[in-house]
Parts: sequence; structure tokens; C-alpha cells
Amino acid sequence: MGNMGNILLLAAEAVHSEMAEGSAEGGFGLNLDILETNLINLVILIGILFYFGRKVLTNILTERRSGIESVIQDAEGRLREAQTSLAKAQGQLTQAQQEAQRITQVAEQNAQAAKEAILAKANLDVERLKETAASDLNAELEKAISQLRQKVVLQALQKVEGRLKGGISADAQQILIDRSIAQLGGEI
Repeated sequence: MGNMGNILLLAAEAVHSEMAEGSAEGGFGLNLDILETNLINLVILIGILFYFGRKVLTNILTERRSGIESVIQDAEGRLREAQTSLAKAQGQLTQAQQEAQRITQVAEQNAQAAKEAILAKANLDVERLKETAASDLNAELEKAISQLRQKVVLQALQKVEGRLKGGISADAQQILIDRSIAQLGGEI
């Protein structure tokens, strides 16, 4: 780029000096003298500029194009990486959602099983309590019946004792003896 700038500077000075010479003569005019106007020098200079400038300009444009292509390829590579990362993240999200669904189903099943187990245990406890209550009630009933029997027997004994003290008639004694023997299985 430095050589190109020097060449352009020289060309500009040459054109400027030509214009200054033309205006010094009293106005703007066209000088057709090839040697005096340095037209050959200008043509050579423009040819050199074109020959060397084309290579420099071509190199600059080629470098710029390769730089742009490199940036585009880099951007495309990052795009592919981003798309790959996105696809991977979406796959992981899908897996996480499926796992969450599975965990929810397992939790619901466990909750249902726990509920059924608790209900079954509660039913067993209720049955056991009913049985315990029934056996306690039966025991209390038996105890009450036993106490009632004892009272009845005691009262009967007291009554019999009272009668025995008052005396038993001979006929009643005979009937009582006969009944006792009959109950024992004997005959009269």
C-alpha cells in the first residue's frame, strides 16, 4: 500500500504541475505539444500505476476476500455448533421432561400403594378393635352372669337355710330326697 500511495502522489503532482503551467500562460488551454506537456510521462506513469497497482489492488482485494470468507466460515462453524448445542439441549430437555413424568407416575403409584396399605392396616386395626371389644364385652358379660349366678345361688341358699331353720315337713323332706336320688341316677 505504501508504494501505491507514493505513485498516486507523484501522479497527482504531475497533473497539478501541468495545470499550473497552463494557467500561468494566461488561462486554461489545451497544449498539444507532447514533449512539453509530459504526456508520455503521464502515459508511462498511468501504465506503471495500472500494472503495479493492479497487482497491489488484486492482492488487497484477495486478502480482503479471504478474510471475509474466513469470517463467514467461522460464523457458519459457530452456527453449526450452536445448532448442535441447541439440538443437544432440546434432547436433554425432552429426556428431563420424560424423567419428570416417570417420577410423577412412580410417586402417584407409591402414594396410591401407601394409601391402600394405610387403609388396609386401618381396616385390620378396626377389626382387631372390634374383636377386642367383643371379647371384652363377652368377658364382662360372663363376669356379670357369673356374679348374678353367685347372687342367685347365695340368695337361694339363704332362703333354703331360712326354711331349714324353720323346719321342713316330713313330706317335703321325702320329696327332696327322692329328687336328689333321681338326679344322681338312682332309683327308689
